[in-house]
Amino acid sequence: MKAIVYQKYGSPNVLKIKEVEKPSPKDNEILIRIYETIVTSTDCISRRGTPFIIRFFNGFIKPKNSMLGHYPSGEVEAVGKNVKLFKKGDQVFGFSRDSLGAHAEYKCLPEEGIIGLKPTNMTYGEAAAVLYGGLTALIFLRDKIKIQKGQKMLIVGAAGGIGTFAVQLAKYYGAEVTGVCSTKNLDLVKSLGADHVIDYTTKDFAKNGNTYDYIFDTVGKSSFLRCKSSLKQNGVYLLTIPTLSIMLQMLWTSKFGSKKAVFAATSFAWTQNDLNLLKGLIESGKLKSVIDRSYPMEQISEAHKYVETGHKKGNVVITF
Repeated sequence: MKAIVYQKYGSPNVLKIKEVEKPSPKDNEILIRIYETIVTSTDCISRRGTPFIIRFFNGFIKPKNSMLGHYPSGEVEAVGKNVKLFKKGDQVFGFSRDSLGAHAEYKCLPEEGIIGLKPTNMTYGEAAAVLYGGLTALIFLRDKIKIQKGQKMLIVGAAGGIGTFAVQLAKYYGAEVTGVCSTKNLDLVKSLGADHVIDYTTKDFAKNGNTYDYIFDTVGKSSFLRCKSSLKQNGVYLLTIPTLSIMLQMLWTSKFGSKKAVFAATSFAWTQNDLNLLKGLIESGKLKSVIDRSYPMEQISEAHKYVETGHKKGNVVITF
């Protein structure tokens, strides 16, 4: 099968398409013929090897795993002899917590993992986007901060892969939402349910005098120190990107002061019930994915370059 691989850290040009061995499902696994998946900012961070903290997990000199991608979406081609929940031909989407490799034509997932039938009203790429942005936003909002009706949340990067889901889920839980985005994405963020939008190209939310219960930076464009004055007493600053700065601020604010900085590796907390919840919201029309562009696998370098501009709207899909 064809797969996208990289043997060293670097620019998008380190990504190559190679023939690798097609996996065979174990007794408890399903084999997915992948039709579409997504390129995330996390894929780009892993490929670059920066910020350096990522190398503690991926390898200091070169990547331990030559393949990227956690979110396969496609059709079941074969099942192991002990599989009960899925059959050949099922249209599925899932998350590979323990192994990368979804940027390929085939991927095996364990039946007991985070995997489900694709929402009937979504494409494969839209479903893959839910696994990344939807589950990440859900764990931050529902579990980390337990967001409540009437609370005020500001979302930085509201038009991005996580931000678009964060806006919708914050509204679902009854929060008053302010989205920060560029001029071209103001209408999109409003359409997702945001009560207020701020164009960061013309206004600085940290200087407008408004305060929030939560500031959720989904793209790593701000900092706790910059946002601190915009937080209410006992307010929380949330960040999805692991940096040494946020780790130190988490330790400091956990012991001193009323305003907190929080980072969470949410993928370790995702469960099948979370996926089922999001699927129900999708099929009832309360949640949707936003897709910016779609690239064939042969243009994977271009897809990474576009994601790294920091200006994508929603998600970038790769087709196989």
